[in-house]
Amino acid sequence: MRRWGAWAVMAIVVTGALVYGTVDEGSARTTEDRARSIAASLRCPTCRSQSVLESDSTQAQAIRTDIVRRLQAGQTEGEITGYYVSRFGEQIRLRPDSGGVAGLVWVLPVVALVIAVAGLGFAFRRWRVQAGREVTDADRLLVERARGRWRRRPT
Repeated sequence: MRRWGAWAVMAIVVTGALVYGTVDEGSARTTEDRARSIAASLRCPTCRSQSVLESDSTQAQAIRTDIVRRLQAGQTEGEITGYYVSRFGEQIRLRPDSGGVAGLVWVLPVVALVIAVAGLGFAFRRWRVQAGREVTDADRLLVERARGRWRRRPT
């Protein structure tokens, strides 16, 4: 029972860390911080694998200026990102959307890892020698024969 308590505490800590890490601070950030965040999440339309924030192209500079203008006009980050997605398509995002079917890309590896770890835990528990088992003479004989063959092998 003590082991399950440790696992439960670990699950609570990990869940709390994930929730804390995904909480948006919202209005505590400045317009410049918000503009940088949006520009960092959008792919430059003319560059390969660079964000709008990193690129020095004229189109990226125009997008950064437009992002600041839209934020000052009162648009939210979601509205601005949605505008650029509607204009350039989903490939403008540096990270794929984590909702709907695309969310499976993010969730399935975690689920597979949890299942694999749980399977290993059950297998190790099953393979563990239990206290009530007796080792028979036949078992000892098999081990001795195997050890004898191992010692006699030429190197």
